[in-house]
Amino acid sequence: MEWHGFRRALRDGTNEGLQPWGRSSIAPITTLHYLVVAAALFVLGVIGVLTRRNVVIVLMSIELILNAVNLNLVAFSRIWGLHGQIFAIFVITDAAAEAAVGLGILIAFFRNKETVNVDEINLLKW
Repeated sequence: MEWHGFRRALRDGTNEGLQPWGRSSIAPITTLHYLVVAAALFVLGVIGVLTRRNVVIVLMSIELILNAVNLNLVAFSRIWGLHGQIFAIFVITDAAAEAAVGLGILIAFFRNKETVNVDEINLLKW
C-alpha cells in the first residue's frame, strides 16, 4: 500500500487505493465466532475448577466461566435485541459480588489456617 493511495482514500471517502485486489480480505465476524470463543473460555474455566487446588485459581476459573456466559449473552443479543446485554450487566455485578465475598472469606480463612489449598479446607466437617 502506498501513501498516496491511502491519502486519496481518506480524502475521497472510498476504499479505492487501499487494497489492490478491490475487495476486503477480512471475513465478517458472525455469532458463531463469538460462540467458539465463549466455548473455549468455558472449557478453560471448567478445567481450572476441576484440576487446580489453589482457591484463588478456582475463583479465577469461575470468573472465566461467567465471562463465557456473558459473551454468549452479548452474542445472542446481536440477534434478539438488547435483553442479553442487560442480563450480562447483572451477571457482571453478580460476579463482582462473588469475587469480593469469596476473597473476603479466603483472606479470613488464610489468617486462621495459613493455607489456600482446596484439599486442606475442612472447616465445615464435623
